Amino acid sequence: MTSDLDKQFKEAFEKASATEQSSFPPDILLRLYAYYKQATKGDNFSFNAIEQDYRSAFKFNAWIQLKGMSEEEAKKEYIKLVNSILK
Repeated sequence: MTSDLDKQFKEAFEKASATEQSSFPPDILLRLYAYYKQATKGDNFSFNAIEQDYRSAFKFNAWIQLKGMSEEEAKKEYIKLVNSILK
């Protein structure tokens, strides 16, 4: 059974995904990425050091800063962020 929070999270994800990424500032993209990863993966961090590009490192760093945040809280923050930037 899908909870109301899960439905809202899915809707927010679809809303953000349908928006041209270039319309978001880089810091917002990183926050969206981090909240999404925390909401879907929790503290199960994985980083492919072979990639060695700055973009991947920034994304991983943004995610790891949310260590300890519950998946539920990350979903709430993701929804709140999407709703604040896409009115």
